[in-house]
Amino acid sequence: MAQKPSIPKGTRDFSPMEMAKRNYIFDTIKQVYQLYGFQQIETPAMETLQTLMGKYGEEGDKLLFKVLNSGDFLSKVTNEELQERNSLHLAAKLCEKGLRYDLTVPFARYVVMHREELQLPFKRYQMQPVWRADRPQKGRYREFWQFDGDIVGSDSLLNEVELMQIVDTVFSRFGVRVQIKINNRKILTGIAEVIGAADKIVDITVAIDKLDKIGLDNVNAELREDGLNEEQISKLQPIISLEGTNEEKLNVIAEVLASSETGLKGVEETRFILDTLKTLGLKNEIQLDLTLARGLNYYTGAIFEVKALDVQIGSITGGGRYDNLTGIFGMPGISGVGISFGVDRIFDVLNALDCYPKDATDGTQLLFINFGEKETAYCLPIVAKAREAGIRTEIFPDSTKMKKQMSYANAKQIPFVALAGENEMAEGKFTLKNMSTGEQQLLSGEEIIKLVKD
Repeated sequence: MAQKPSIPKGTRDFSPMEMAKRNYIFDTIKQVYQLYGFQQIETPAMETLQTLMGKYGEEGDKLLFKVLNSGDFLSKVTNEELQERNSLHLAAKLCEKGLRYDLTVPFARYVVMHREELQLPFKRYQMQPVWRADRPQKGRYREFWQFDGDIVGSDSLLNEVELMQIVDTVFSRFGVRVQIKINNRKILTGIAEVIGAADKIVDITVAIDKLDKIGLDNVNAELREDGLNEEQISKLQPIISLEGTNEEKLNVIAEVLASSETGLKGVEETRFILDTLKTLGLKNEIQLDLTLARGLNYYTGAIFEVKALDVQIGSITGGGRYDNLTGIFGMPGISGVGISFGVDRIFDVLNALDCYPKDATDGTQLLFINFGEKETAYCLPIVAKAREAGIRTEIFPDSTKMKKQMSYANAKQIPFVALAGENEMAEGKFTLKNMSTGEQQLLSGEEIIKLVKD
């Protein structure tokens, strides 16, 4: 007996219903990006390892899926090297390519390669799968989708404002209440400076970014392990526990950071973004959160994170400002700001809240029963007209028992079934059955199209 097929761990199949829901998510986000002048690009699933390696840190390098060279991939490897079993050394000889780990590094490579063709500022969106050789677990996959939007080649804070408008518009269209959290890496740098731990900025941001997950006591314990003394930790407490309106928080943190030029610059940038958004009437709350750090250390300015208010789940969108995206490929000085929508988590949120509009998941609207060659020839012109009118229409391909054809309609939840036997054909009409109510009507083809379309 043949072995039952399977798929690799950490990957998924998507059913037609799931794909309809995912396409609704993709289409909604894509339409909003286009409203703001963003253009779509795609990059190859494979990049050279030279492009990918060294961009994600040592742990990231380990999680890269590497692709064996074509042909005799062992030709450049000696027996001694095989016997040494040094996997990293062997991988460098056996593999020249790897699957992309994210969309950011390929985008940086794209900007450098196509710099002469790009009109700056360049607004790009990209929705493609990425791969990580991670341990699969709930909510974490080896293959998953990212949906990024970036603006490069401009330092203007209006770009940050636009991205927050995009986030607000997308989730308003989804019908999901969210809270948009904002902070600034310059503020965090300033905090590290004023508590006398400027050299510990990475440790501080990594620790306080876990506040929601592990609580204040555990954050403080982690800071001690990272080498902060009790006085420094004590000075941090009122800052990371700060409450009040955005304006009140900004005023307090401006006083705290009075001696830090970098920190005050972060306050000024954040104040501009919040004040500008206040005039634009966002539908969702935007909150200054001084504990928001985001783990990626390439952020240099504003940082964002979006949480769903009615579903317990992690961040569903995030991003921020980075000052040297293309510097990793030898082209310094191109600043950018971007966001990434977490498609898989958004999918879970919309499922939990049942927020999909009916027409987003609907399949076929109208099925014509097949009674034989003569009846099919009679139905086909109306099938074509129904499709021209935008009605999702099928004709059953086989002249089989009517019970089987009706079971097909029920299984696919098709709301209307049309049939034409000798009597209907003699009158130039069809019997249309409403599958929800059971009601049947004798109608012309044009009347069917009008009824189903309305």
